[in-house]
Amino acid sequence: MTLHDQTVLLDVRGLSAWYGAAQILFDVDLQVYRGEVVALMGRNGAGKSTTLKAIMGMLDKRKGTLTFMDRDISEAEPHEIASRGLGFVPEDRRIFTDLTVAENLEVGRQAPRHWPDGKAAPVWTPERLYALFPNLGEMPNRPGGRMSGGEQQMLTVARTLMGNPYLVLLDEPSEGVAPVIVEQMAHMIMELKASGVSILLSEQNMHFAELVSDRAYVLEKGQIRYSGSMEELAANEEVRRAYLSV
Repeated sequence: MTLHDQTVLLDVRGLSAWYGAAQILFDVDLQVYRGEVVALMGRNGAGKSTTLKAIMGMLDKRKGTLTFMDRDISEAEPHEIASRGLGFVPEDRRIFTDLTVAENLEVGRQAPRHWPDGKAAPVWTPERLYALFPNLGEMPNRPGGRMSGGEQQMLTVARTLMGNPYLVLLDEPSEGVAPVIVEQMAHMIMELKASGVSILLSEQNMHFAELVSDRAYVLEKGQIRYSGSMEELAANEEVRRAYLSV
């Protein structure tokens, strides 16, 4: 059972997207409420990462209506979307390898934010992030290029949080990192949720998604084939076999 309130943070309607001439997404509808974790699931190539990039305005061609925090972002540029409090953690990490951990975090810093009702949104500082990611706390002066893949993944998440986002788009957080890091990622997502941050994550790993998510959408060939609570998806073997099993 979810404890989120009924405020829609992100409302995506009829999202279609193209890479060049190839259409990848077809009329995708999805919503993320305040304080919930939503998994966008599907096999490799189903369109999960494309959906996140399209929401962030990172594709040349997209169509549809995207509303974030009651503002239309359908035509907005990625930097405008980020400045409004929508964070994005790409799968390919993109940290500054020659900057230290602490310097990478500074690059992401944005001013504190408030919810529409005037309450303060979560504020992230390096100290708070080092408490959330103890690995990073042990190496603030280490250059990003001298960290493991999993540590770089954490640094990317931490840098995104320095922007004090209301909602984080998290692309394949459990992909290709050691099990101990996957466990820390799950813990981190639960902590973020507890602090009031919403998360939309693209994920193939059913076990991981089940640990952290309230609801799920399942993509196949760029279309939403299923949406429901995470519990319902976990119990629905037919859907899992049709769209998730490898």
